[in-house]
Amino acid sequence: MKHPFAGRLLAVAMLASLSAALPLSAAAAQTPEKPKVALVMKSLANEFFLTMEDGAKAYQQEHSADFDLVSNGIKDESDTSNQIRIVEQMIVSKVDALVIAPADSKALVPVVKKAMDAGIKVVNIDNQLDPDVLKSKNISVPFVGPDNRKGARLVGDYLAGKLSAGDEVGIIEGVSTTTNAQQRTAGFKDAMEAAQMKVVSVQSGNWEIDKGNAVAAAMLNEYPDLKALLAGNDSMALGAVSAVRAAGKVGKVQVVGYDNINAIKPMLKDGRVLATADQFAARQAVFGIEAALKMLKNQPVEVDANNVIQTPVELITKP
Repeated sequence: MKHPFAGRLLAVAMLASLSAALPLSAAAAQTPEKPKVALVMKSLANEFFLTMEDGAKAYQQEHSADFDLVSNGIKDESDTSNQIRIVEQMIVSKVDALVIAPADSKALVPVVKKAMDAGIKVVNIDNQLDPDVLKSKNISVPFVGPDNRKGARLVGDYLAGKLSAGDEVGIIEGVSTTTNAQQRTAGFKDAMEAAQMKVVSVQSGNWEIDKGNAVAAAMLNEYPDLKALLAGNDSMALGAVSAVRAAGKVGKVQVVGYDNINAIKPMLKDGRVLATADQFAARQAVFGIEAALKMLKNQPVEVDANNVIQTPVELITKP
């Protein structure tokens, strides 16, 4: 009689053990791994993208239970091939979402499609991927960012108020194959044409200080009556300020920029730079990450008719 009783005790113990273990197993099955979001930016030599990265990291720390963040950038604004390689690495590492500020609006589309084909959710920030190329690949990617043309128009209109009709101006453009460079140039031109200024030259400064300086110096030399230099970002504006000083034209040639990076703020204060536009770098990546997390949860992402989530842009002048 002892053996059956002992057997019953063993069976009861095993059942109790199993019933205790089951809820834990079920709970584990219901707890998915945190999604991994990759932030791929342009040049980290540009203060704008360092600020963007800092904002994204701060946001991740505040929401560490919700997602993990991997951030990458390239060495300079035109290092497109390396940015493509970074995206390919993110595909291999099986990130769940990709938030990208493309160095080239067209060249990054094929690798973005590759990421999407691998099941990765993609959000485009800062510089918009070319809509026609996206369409040719039969893909749609939401863009999160400001209206660059509007921002540049705000800066250009403010500059025009300090000039006279017929004055000669030059535009220092970013990388010419990028949508945001094209849109900022268009906004500058809108303002200059409305005020009857004469745009005598548009040349690319590749978004960089040194190239911006070289382009500005060449324009100042070729057009001695130049009254203003409109730079597509603040890095090129920094280069233009140095060129104006070297040419002995401080106070005679106005400089404007775009981005409101920290390095430009003392120059706004003392007048070396007349105006810039703030597109809130620290928040721009966060807007993109928030959109990506919604997509991962199959939640709706509110976009306009052009698949754009508009973010703010503001005119910044002397404090």
